[in-house]
Amino acid sequence: MTRRAYVTLVTNADFARGAAALVRSLTLSGTTADLVVMHTGGVRAGDLAPLAARGARLVAVDLLDTSDAFNTAHDRATLHGRVPFTKGNKPSFHTPLDNFAKLRLWQLDYDCVVFLDADTLVLRNCDRLFDYPEFCAAPNVYEGLADFRRMNSGVFTARPDAATFAAMMARLDQPGAFWPRTDQSFLQDFFPDWHGLPVTFNMLQYVWFAMPALWHWPDINILHYQYEKPWQMDHAKADALAPLIALWQAYAGDWPVPVVADLPGPVPPR
Repeated sequence: MTRRAYVTLVTNADFARGAAALVRSLTLSGTTADLVVMHTGGVRAGDLAPLAARGARLVAVDLLDTSDAFNTAHDRATLHGRVPFTKGNKPSFHTPLDNFAKLRLWQLDYDCVVFLDADTLVLRNCDRLFDYPEFCAAPNVYEGLADFRRMNSGVFTARPDAATFAAMMARLDQPGAFWPRTDQSFLQDFFPDWHGLPVTFNMLQYVWFAMPALWHWPDINILHYQYEKPWQMDHAKADALAPLIALWQAYAGDWPVPVVADLPGPVPPR
């Protein structure tokens, strides 16, 4: 083990599939850090095997021990009923309550980590992020300038520490607690002075068609497939996102990946 690691979270077979592509992208980036996959009991051994085969360190974690009231408030149906998604569609295998398990990374035996959602790809070496302070994350930009006030927790830097984890648990499940964007709302509240990463370290896929002027392949370090996932057989935005889906498929397989900087960009709307 090194003292630094890229960490992702897998809570079901679908996200294990996404993580396999992520792990390969990290390996191809030439990183010298460990590749860690935290996985909950909802993932079968057969779904984890491809991750181990690609060099990931598998770490079993439990879901957080939260109260019944907290669990009910953050249940998929309740959460989406209170805060409906209007810009995209979360797939059926997405369980909002599972998101909080990523806080377990503060219990890992590393000095510094970079967390990556399982629906991301690392397109070039990002090891310099290990020298960034806790807590760094990019804004949730995919539609307009107003997005800059919200943090996206799909990519962030952290320093594992038992005291930090204990402080998080003391604040997370207070009576009446409700975090509308699950771990994202909580982490932005816990780290109110979060350091902003450039959006190129967490480029959300909707930028491709919603803000095409912001898209420049040579600058993009990490691509994040928010909302619809590239391994879904069919979804409403598949045609609009076809080039990004094709890129994910290249990383998910075992064949050569394209030179990302040479890929054509989106066609701006007329």
